[in-house]
Amino acid sequence: MERLANCQSIASPYITCSKSLGAVQSFNGRASMSPMSLATCAYVCSTGSPPLVLSGLGRANMGRGPGFPSFMRMARSRHLQRRVQSLVSVRGSSFQGEGDDNSGSKHESPESSVFRHSPSHGNNLAAWNKWHTVLPENEGENHPIPASNLFQVIKCSKDRKFKIDYLRESTKGDMKVRPEAFEFGESSLKEVAASLDGSIEEVAKAEAMEAESLLDSLHIPRRFPHGVASRGIFCSRTLSLRSITTIGYDMDYTLIHYNVNAWEGRAYEYGMSNLRSMDYPVDGLKFDPELVVRGLVLDKKMGNLVKADRFGYIKRAMHGTKLLSNREISELYGRELVDLRDEGRWEFLNTLFSISESVMFMQMVERLDEGSLPPEIGPMDYKGLYGVVSKSLFKAHVEGQLKAEIINNPELFVEPDPELPLALLDQREAGKKLLLITNSDYLYTNKMMQYAFDKYLPNGMNWRSLFDMVIVSARKPEFFQKSNPLYEIVTDDGLMRPCFKATPGKATPGGLYCGGSALMVEKALGFHGDETMYVGDHIYTDVSMSKVHLRWRTALICRELEKEVKALAYGRDHRAKLIELMNQKEAVGDVFNQLRLALQRRTAGRPAQTDEITNMDERELTENMQKLFVLMSRVDQKIAPMLDADGEYFNQRWGYLSRAGLWDKSHLTRQIEKYADIYTSRVSNFLRYSPFMYFRSQSQSLAHDIDIESSDAEGDELPAMSHGSNSRELERLVESSESITPRRR
Repeated sequence: MERLANCQSIASPYITCSKSLGAVQSFNGRASMSPMSLATCAYVCSTGSPPLVLSGLGRANMGRGPGFPSFMRMARSRHLQRRVQSLVSVRGSSFQGEGDDNSGSKHESPESSVFRHSPSHGNNLAAWNKWHTVLPENEGENHPIPASNLFQVIKCSKDRKFKIDYLRESTKGDMKVRPEAFEFGESSLKEVAASLDGSIEEVAKAEAMEAESLLDSLHIPRRFPHGVASRGIFCSRTLSLRSITTIGYDMDYTLIHYNVNAWEGRAYEYGMSNLRSMDYPVDGLKFDPELVVRGLVLDKKMGNLVKADRFGYIKRAMHGTKLLSNREISELYGRELVDLRDEGRWEFLNTLFSISESVMFMQMVERLDEGSLPPEIGPMDYKGLYGVVSKSLFKAHVEGQLKAEIINNPELFVEPDPELPLALLDQREAGKKLLLITNSDYLYTNKMMQYAFDKYLPNGMNWRSLFDMVIVSARKPEFFQKSNPLYEIVTDDGLMRPCFKATPGKATPGGLYCGGSALMVEKALGFHGDETMYVGDHIYTDVSMSKVHLRWRTALICRELEKEVKALAYGRDHRAKLIELMNQKEAVGDVFNQLRLALQRRTAGRPAQTDEITNMDERELTENMQKLFVLMSRVDQKIAPMLDADGEYFNQRWGYLSRAGLWDKSHLTRQIEKYADIYTSRVSNFLRYSPFMYFRSQSQSLAHDIDIESSDAEGDELPAMSHGSNSRELERLVESSESITPRRR
């Protein structure tokens, strides 16, 4: 790097006042300037723009570049002396990410350096000079540049240069090394860059291994897939958390996890009590949480509970509390598909809150089939029975008896997660706005959040200090579609007053509101679309509606995933044996089918597939077919119970949550893939990934994703793929395609 021969300072655009004057005095030996503040020696011509002035100032300090003589002439001309003090202080403070945004932003590009952790200099040049003495170029000492000053964060993605990356994700929030640090900074940066020369594939592989070792040495728990799989965050659609500016959370079964047996069991008891008061026969019935799982579908017309695959075909079914056989399922439904758009018939179990209602309904279906309902109730079909069950449980919620019991004894129902508040604290300190949007009322929300959050937060913080806005009684899913009246909660006991317009002035950090709409919140806090992520446990109310109507990014919380992942691990050997048996049966079946085809052709007086099989003895052909047929029958007898048992580690009736049958995905999995960008078992799992994680979706297997045999790879060669090819390389690629045979093309 070029330096002035008589300049004693190390080259840098960040230099103290005295060294700047030293560089000025060394210009031509004729300048005689006494030591004074940098502000009084940096004079600007009336036509010079501030960026040009700073460029000249930087080059003047460096003693290099074409801007140096012109800058010195401007400095000597002493024009516009009254503007200099404000210019230097404004440029200094705004460059560091402080100061007046209105003045500083006029001269900054959208990707300007932003160092939020640097001191606010303003007009205090003494503070400015004091801060710069810690940099390595001062006094020639090799002090490292502070990390907060070495990096810059992209705060605005308006500049097309930084708008999206190669996976079409926004680069907003990405961090990069300050360009000046490479050009003028400490030599170690260039040494690091030089050490990465060579084959990038080999370098990346080696450095990745070193990075993993560094995590281990720092005792930082690894994320999945290197850590605990059951606590992983799984990605359906690529998502960069760095570009997310606002994260909204549901509360029940999202930020607050309930003991399912305790909460749903108590809800079941209140619902059954209401049915008993209406003379329904409920004696002897008990809550069975294993009877149903999330993701099943209620057939209100037939009184069945069914499990469908991703296409809607029914794979398993239960009438009352009895599982139906494959023959019975075929007779009832044939090729009929589950269509969730038919809300009058099908009810999808979106959340754990659905468990108590479903258990009640299936048990009451048996009582209806037995004829146990009293005559005074009148004629009743399955659909009418579902309406009665649903209303009895809804009444238990509306009357508040259940929630009052939970408020008084939260330790019996709530399972606190000490890591969860810390995960949200990381997100807030990373600059993200946090929202709480729940359908629960204020008093219940406040009590639950106090119990689950306050004791785990540091420095006397409470749960309210984590959120920029809290919306209770939100009335989701209408919250994401319509505009409801908005009220501001102004007292601790929940007293409200109308709030006709949510504005940035009204929606202050920690603001507490009731009702309203998502559009009001977007306008108040200044966010929209894919800069926002909403996290909830309800596939329809939380995830689907926010995705479809607002295009928010989404995260689904599904606590059962922890059991599901462990069950898949326990069942791996069983599944491998089952697949091996099915592959063997398929191989035997292929031979049997070929012999059957040969017999068919020979019977018709035509030659079989080959001369050998055409000339095979009739008796030998028949004996081989009989032997293979008996073998396949016995293999089927072995496969059938193994197939029924597949997934019993998760649930003996319904199998795995995510699968329907051996090969296919369940309807629940299809809903998750369609509407949830990421999904995980609990919010605290974000603590293992950091607020800057880049989630990349994995390769999806297709039917033709098979191992290609060597014979398939022989023959004409296809042109090699060109990575980052220029136009000429593209032309050569097109030209080479002309030599490909028509069969391969």
